[in-house]
Amino acid sequence: MTAHVALERAHIPPRRPALMLAAGRRFVAARAPVLRSSFGSAILLGLRFVQARLISVWGLLVAAILCPPFVFAAFAVFSALVNFVSIAALLRLEVVFFQSADPARLGRAFRLAAAAGLAFCGMAAILLVGLVLSGWVAPAIALLFLGSLSARAVLRLLWTEATAEGDFRAIGNSNVVQAIAQPAIMLILIGIFGPKALALFMADTLGHVLAALYLLRRRWRAIAPLIEPQLWSWRSLFVAAYHWRSVPLTLLPSALLAYGFAIAPVLALPYAANTALAAQVALSMRLLDMPTQMFGTVSAPIALNRLRAYAGPRRRFVARVMALGLIGAAAMLFGAIAVVATLVEPLFEGTNWDSLGRVLALLAPFYAGIAVLTPLQDMATLSRQPAWQVLINALALVAIIAAMIWFRALSPELLQVIGLISILRALVHTGFIWLHLGDAETAPAIASDRKVESTFRNNPMR
Repeated sequence: MTAHVALERAHIPPRRPALMLAAGRRFVAARAPVLRSSFGSAILLGLRFVQARLISVWGLLVAAILCPPFVFAAFAVFSALVNFVSIAALLRLEVVFFQSADPARLGRAFRLAAAAGLAFCGMAAILLVGLVLSGWVAPAIALLFLGSLSARAVLRLLWTEATAEGDFRAIGNSNVVQAIAQPAIMLILIGIFGPKALALFMADTLGHVLAALYLLRRRWRAIAPLIEPQLWSWRSLFVAAYHWRSVPLTLLPSALLAYGFAIAPVLALPYAANTALAAQVALSMRLLDMPTQMFGTVSAPIALNRLRAYAGPRRRFVARVMALGLIGAAAMLFGAIAVVATLVEPLFEGTNWDSLGRVLALLAPFYAGIAVLTPLQDMATLSRQPAWQVLINALALVAIIAAMIWFRALSPELLQVIGLISILRALVHTGFIWLHLGDAETAPAIASDRKVESTFRNNPMR
């Protein structure tokens, strides 16, 4: 009996459950404000993004009434091309902002990304001048392309810095500024110059410039200490570029491949024997693009900002929970869209958009995979093995092109296959995060960074 009592008191104290319950309450109470803040930030960011999209949609609808279809087609090409090029503007060096909460490291990464963006836009300007002199591009279009590219690069840099520091209000407000300014400028320019593509190009450039100026003004106090003149030196940039040399070699190709995958269904539209199906697919892609962008815009900043605060096993655990939560949220959102589209299908019978609901339901899995991949791919940039992203996205793009070659025409079966490929790609990324996500930087590298920072602090122009 004495032994029994001793073991009981040693291993299962009488007041242990109460202590555990109290500790659990303290744990939840300590983290509840953070959870509420993150959830509230996500809701506010989502509402601002929805507001911005609704405003821009109404402006585009009015402009669509005033402009002929070929003008909108030219604008779509311009926008897609400048978006694609802007992905490479910073060489994906902005993802380094989330690897550590150290202000010194953030400053080095910010200066390196800014220098890379400036050099990239300079090379783009030289290339555009060559195209203008050779007669391939009109001077006005080249100037607007360069302006839109530069504004997008600045926005990408400032958005990422604001995300790393948790200023989600600034991100949402910049979207609203662009959504209000760009359609208004577009309508004014159409009234002045007429329904021409150049008016839409100019509105796109000015809208992004105004959003960048707003964000720069909003984040200036936080950015100013990162770009002080005494912190700049060629050697510090070269050391930072050498330290993060793997980022452009792995993450940039991955981002470009992911963008190519997202627009892959457009490649199949010219091969559609049924022109009505091609039109339904094009409209469905336009409709599903909005919830896809909403999902990525809201979830990616919150996920990256939360992961930045953790390291080691805790970061790995939080990333796993987030990955599963993102998959569940995407499944519910796009599953609901597919169900609603199927239910409203009878409303389109006998019209030019017959079977639109079915096409929406077929494309919903494809866009669910794309939506969840945006935050998953950003989370995977914190891994020590970023090259796997390139392989996953390359294999997915090859698979979707092979499917198009196999079917040889746009069909419901092809839509089912590309949806399956998109879901599988998202699941493979999730498995990668589950197995390999950890600290992207090792302890020796961090020690080396601190030594370099100390050297440049003592002799900044060295």
